[in-house]
Amino acid sequence: MVTRTITGAVAGIGAVEVVVEVSITGGGLGLFIVGLPDNAVRESEHRIRSAFENSAFKMTARKCVVNLAPADLRKEGSGFDLPIAVAILAAMDEVVVESLDDAFFLGELSLDGSVRGVKGVLPIVAEARTQGRRRIFVPLENAEEAAVVEGVDIYGVGSLSEIVEVLNGARTLTPTVGQRHEEFFAEERYADDFSDVKGQLHAKRALEIAAAGGHNVIMIGPPGSGKTMLARRMPSILPPMSLEEALETTKIHSVAGKLGTCRGLMLHRPFRSPHHLASPVALIGGGQNPQPGEVSLAHNGVLFLDEMPEFGHSVLEVLRQPLEDKRITISRAKYAVEYPSNFTLIASMNPCPCGYYNHPTKECTCSAAAVHRYMGRISGPLMDRIDLHVEITPVAIDEISSTERAESSAEVRQRVVKARQRQAERFRGLGIHTNTMMSSAMLRDMCPLSPQSRTLLDRAMERLQLSARAYDRIIKVARTIADLEGTADIEPQHISEAITYRSLDRDSWGR
Repeated sequence: MVTRTITGAVAGIGAVEVVVEVSITGGGLGLFIVGLPDNAVRESEHRIRSAFENSAFKMTARKCVVNLAPADLRKEGSGFDLPIAVAILAAMDEVVVESLDDAFFLGELSLDGSVRGVKGVLPIVAEARTQGRRRIFVPLENAEEAAVVEGVDIYGVGSLSEIVEVLNGARTLTPTVGQRHEEFFAEERYADDFSDVKGQLHAKRALEIAAAGGHNVIMIGPPGSGKTMLARRMPSILPPMSLEEALETTKIHSVAGKLGTCRGLMLHRPFRSPHHLASPVALIGGGQNPQPGEVSLAHNGVLFLDEMPEFGHSVLEVLRQPLEDKRITISRAKYAVEYPSNFTLIASMNPCPCGYYNHPTKECTCSAAAVHRYMGRISGPLMDRIDLHVEITPVAIDEISSTERAESSAEVRQRVVKARQRQAERFRGLGIHTNTMMSSAMLRDMCPLSPQSRTLLDRAMERLQLSARAYDRIIKVARTIADLEGTADIEPQHISEAITYRSLDRDSWGR
């Protein structure tokens, strides 16, 4: 007789259903696992045998064949332990076969028979619901994460013997109640707030524009001028995540095993700040068993590159595709996985190697050639993809000591949310959400310029020798500035302000 249990495997940030088939026959000895298992799945034999012995079950002495279907899909990870063990027990008549109907299993077994947590539970459970499974058995550690998916009963189990008792009717479990989605939309609270930042009105304005339109920003200024402090407060002015964004973001972190103590929906937009020694694979994703990289972990949030010129050239250049396409594809010989990467890039850098070029009080010791070489570490095509260039100068002493209350993140966020609402109405049904996602064709239709605005922009393009991509970026930023003001048309003052944020494109910079 062949017994079957149902489980799942991660594919990108989605999942596919996997059927575990077990057949115990008379010929031969041992446990044979087929269906393209990786080393972690093959090693499950030893974990299962030990778990059986420590849970008062005796492993069959007959030949036991385990097939993981579909057989042409590579199976990775330790989450197949529990469904394989349950299927074997059912074949040995230790579990009532009828109890497996409409059930779904996922989990790793310890040698003592306890069930350990695994990665990627959320997308796998979401796929199980899509396939009509209604009873989902997962490790107790993952129960709250799985309970985010509505419409199914999530049972957190702590050991193999416990799940056998439940399936045989000797014990009952109460389904785990997840976080209610309506509770998720409560006001977000952040430890870092814009009200903590003294002065820097120009930089705050640029970050507000970036948050409203989804634009990328580079801040350039001397050490101690507040670049990192400003960047870390960027998530506090972004709009609250929608339920769809929260689910997608949580799926990515679930697949990467990055949820930590957060086992429900992620409440805050992610903020990722990789070290400048990070490899291209760490940033973009990949590996022998492909995993999301920092650009995907920052999806729907902020990717902060502190001291951007210190990153390797090859590391920075891999950012060009996700910045443009908002997704990254990792290809292998036999398959490819795609991860979303719709993030806001916030980068910071010193203006020169010593860090004090254009400093109001400290003298720069770098030559003009050294400044240009330092700036040349960031390629032109990558710089073109950054909408806002913000020069930051140290805050004056009287501003630091001032007791005047600065504007809070909540006040800024209100304006950002209103601007995003205008964009949502404009892009309804088009599959995009922010001004920075507009194509060149959309710009012509949705961002018409008056003769005065076009003349102003044309003169700036000629004088500053800007690229065609920079031309589009200026219009997108101007559209966002108009949205913040609640203006239907792009006016000359909006174009003028947007041009001021292209300072690094100017030939005179650094001379």
